[in-house]
Amino acid sequence: MVNYYDILKVPRKATSSEIKSAYRRLARKLHPDRNNGSQETALKFAAIAEAYEVLGNAKERVKYDRKLIDAAYVSNGNGDSVFHSTNPHARRWRQMVYEKRYNDIIDRMIAEERDEAMAFQKAVYPTVAMMVTAILTTAFRPVIFANSEIIGKIIIVGLFISGVIHVVGRIRDGFERYTEIDDNIHDSILDGSERKEKPFSRVGATLALAGGFAACLAVGYVIGNILDLSAAGSGMFDRELSPEFLLYPPIVTLFVDLMHSIASRFERPAA
Repeated sequence: MVNYYDILKVPRKATSSEIKSAYRRLARKLHPDRNNGSQETALKFAAIAEAYEVLGNAKERVKYDRKLIDAAYVSNGNGDSVFHSTNPHARRWRQMVYEKRYNDIIDRMIAEERDEAMAFQKAVYPTVAMMVTAILTTAFRPVIFANSEIIGKIIIVGLFISGVIHVVGRIRDGFERYTEIDDNIHDSILDGSERKEKPFSRVGATLALAGGFAACLAVGYVIGNILDLSAAGSGMFDRELSPEFLLYPPIVTLFVDLMHSIASRFERPAA
């Protein structure tokens, strides 16, 4: 049976990104356009492309790994493998081997899915917190900063600066991971880059974030004008919208993300 891992020169436990990088590296080296149309390199290029088509797809990779296990531990091609022994000890050992290899496959998939889920949450949670807080602050129109003593104002400004830095960092990480789509992995083979396939364009993501934030501000402003929530605030909320409403979205986002990070630490051991 053809061993796709050997073709791509990666270990069985290689991550998806490692497999993708290995494919690009070999494809740049063996691409027919760089080898004067050599038949030999063209065949090698086709082999690595076939290997990536399987190993680069999570579901296909699981199926292939199972076939590889069967080929390695069930039959040696002649049907006389020691693994066919009916000896109870051999059967028990064979079952242990199967379980170990299958568990490795599942553990690898779970680990990759967990890492991807955590990265997605780190991008989504701050974004949602910013949007929701934008609605609430423009609707309630708090004047906490204006009514605070100098120490309180210093604390609020400090939290605002920390929040802005945190939000910018989260947005940057999210953009690096999910934007600048590369529709075809083969497009980046010859340019020497290591770009990854990403679901959104950077321009589209920027417009979506800016438009969404502006829309939330508008919704909150309309709600505030309709309901006049200042009457329930005992001086903590104002009828008019003051510039200090811009202080609160980054602060709330900072605390929401902090609580999410703490909760995630408690969840990891159970995963």
